[in-house]
Order: sequence, then C-alpha cells, then structure tokens
Amino acid sequence: MEHLTVDLAQTPLRDVNHFLHHTVSKNGGQSISILNPDGAHNIAVGLDASIDVNIMGHAGYYTAGMNKLANVTIHGNVGPGVAENMMSGRVHVHGFASVSAGASAHGGLLIIDGDASLRCGISLKGADIVIGGNVGSFSAFMAQAGRILVCGNAGDALGDSLYEAVIYVRGTIKSLGADAQLEPMSDADYITIEELLSKAGFPHNPKNFKRVASAKQLYHWNADANQEY
Repeated sequence: MEHLTVDLAQTPLRDVNHFLHHTVSKNGGQSISILNPDGAHNIAVGLDASIDVNIMGHAGYYTAGMNKLANVTIHGNVGPGVAENMMSGRVHVHGFASVSAGASAHGGLLIIDGDASLRCGISLKGADIVIGGNVGSFSAFMAQAGRILVCGNAGDALGDSLYEAVIYVRGTIKSLGADAQLEPMSDADYITIEELLSKAGFPHNPKNFKRVASAKQLYHWNADANQEY
C-alpha cells in the first residue's frame, strides 16, 4: 500500500480534502498521514473509498463526517460531530470526543477510546459505536437502529425516545430517558458484546454489561397521555 504524508502547517485544509476526494479516492488502497491538524475542522469529510487516513493530533468539528468505506484514525481528541452521518467504514478516536459523536450514522464502526460527551449516538440509524470510557447525558437520543457499547458510565436520560437501537453499558447509568428500559441479557447479547469488544480491542467481560432498549410505548401518539410518558 502506498503511503503519503501531508502537513496542514504547510498545505491548506481545502487542498488536502480535495486531494483526498479526487486523487487518493480514485486510486483507492492508499494510506495517508495528516500532520499538524491543530484542531482544524472538517478534516477527511465525505470520503468515498477504501483508504487509510491517520490524523496525527487533535481535530475539530465533524472529523470524518459522512464517511464511506474509509478507515480514519485520529491520534488525539475530536470536537463535535465526529463520524456524523457515517455510511460505512471505520473511525477510531484514540482520545476523547466532544458532543454528538456518531450522530445519525447509518453504518460502519466508530470507536472512541476515552469518554464521549453529550448526545453520543443521537438519532443513530444503524452504525455501531463503542466507547471505552463514559458517555454524557442524552446519549442515544432518538436512536433508531444500531448498537452502542459503553464500557464506562452513562449520564442522565440515556436512550431517551429510543427506537430499535440497543445500548449496552458496563458501568452505572445515572438515569434512563423516556421509553428506555433495562432488559434481560440473552446469549445473543453476549455474543454481540464480545464481537464489538473484539473489534475495538477492549478486554472487558461481556457478562458485566447491561442491556437498554425501547419499551415501545412512544411508537404511537397517545392523545390522552397529556405529554406524560
């Protein structure tokens, strides 16, 4: 695999993204390292090819957003919306993630080694998210499909207005959101957790996780509920 290096201290981000979209993506099977990101926003957004991208430092907003097929690794922390609307591929954050990590992601795998802030996995639509640390409040809000594995603790209102997505939490849950409930674990759940832990490289015991899913009371509007669910 051919390996390339670009330096954002010398090359404008617009040129780097253009290169990723129009040169590297056409060839496919390439690897590129991006040096000195220094918190820049929108790095490696909208990729559509089987390429490896290594961002060597902290990145800003919407890193690897709308990712398709690419394998993007961030060797640092990321700002809001990492892997937002991801379609496929893999995004791995070797650090912490700010708000709305993996928002509306349809497919692929997002791994965050550290903590994720508020609204992780909001409106998730089919991707897998594995968090090595904790998640903030309102994580998995209106998550429609996919799986979220939290190896640490979860904040308030976890899974609020949850649909068909399933959440697994190893630590404590401060509170569950509307229509989210704890459910018994099955053999299939343990197999799923083992698979996700293996993909992320985390050594935890699947038996230590709890399952959170939808009680399915919000699927249909109830005019007599007076907004109380």
